[in-house]
Amino acid sequence: MSASPSARPDAVGDVSASIPHRRPALREALIGYSMLAPAVAVLAVFAYYPLYRLVHYALYRPNRFGTGEVYVGASNIGKVLTSDEFLDGLWISVRYMLYTVPTGLVIGLALALAAHRRLRGIKVFQAIFSSTVATSVAVAAVVFFGLVNPKIGKFGDISFISLAHADSALRGVALTSIWQNVGLTFVIVLAGLQAVPDAVLEAARIDGFGPMRRLFRVTLPLIAPTLLFLVVILMIFGFQAFAPMEILTNGGPARATETLVYKIFNRRSPALISEGSVMALGLFGLTFIVTLLQLTILNRRVHYGE
Repeated sequence: MSASPSARPDAVGDVSASIPHRRPALREALIGYSMLAPAVAVLAVFAYYPLYRLVHYALYRPNRFGTGEVYVGASNIGKVLTSDEFLDGLWISVRYMLYTVPTGLVIGLALALAAHRRLRGIKVFQAIFSSTVATSVAVAAVVFFGLVNPKIGKFGDISFISLAHADSALRGVALTSIWQNVGLTFVIVLAGLQAVPDAVLEAARIDGFGPMRRLFRVTLPLIAPTLLFLVVILMIFGFQAFAPMEILTNGGPARATETLVYKIFNRRSPALISEGSVMALGLFGLTFIVTLLQLTILNRRVHYGE
């Protein structure tokens, strides 16, 4: 039976009435821009302008008194980035990152798995394990100065982490960052574990998955985005390490703990600020590339649950 023609206008009217009234595009754009303006202003003052000044100092070299500038051009950038000073500082920073990131990540993950239990008093242990994240870098460095200092430290005579030798000083300094990375990793991984549905773990248990199999086949894949975030953040922290070297070893012995940031800091005088600016740009570029590669490569192996 065919529909009557009089019913069609009503149907069209019902459809048009169901479409919500939209605001003018210009008004919506202005509202969006007004909300973004404070964040853009903060980035412009504290991020974009300092980056512009780095580029300026990389292209113009001030005199020793800072009263004049000489244009040195882009050749200065290539000269500094291929110099032995930059490459040596980069290699020390990479080693420091390799000492701190995997160790802090594994220990923090193990503590989070151990503390993710419904037991009486477990909150006390969770507070203890996460306490290192509330400690500043300077305080942590002073604490470890009393532990690994070769003269007064309780563990200063251990050759593997001795601050008195060039081949082991970087490992001794790395203990400070490892200690802090454990607390940060513990807090973030514990939050990720608490977001894993109990129904999924119970289903895996019913299917016959043992504790280790549930860990590697269920739990770790579900918290993979959390682990990816931690790897990126900890690697950036490793590249930017400075305070432990300044407090514990002052760059020594034999400049064995002069990371790239430490070398940049020592070039803050007007005569060396151009070289330091180029090193800072190189560090920024390397950090950006490493982060981009991590997010591109590791993201393909990360499982994002619904």
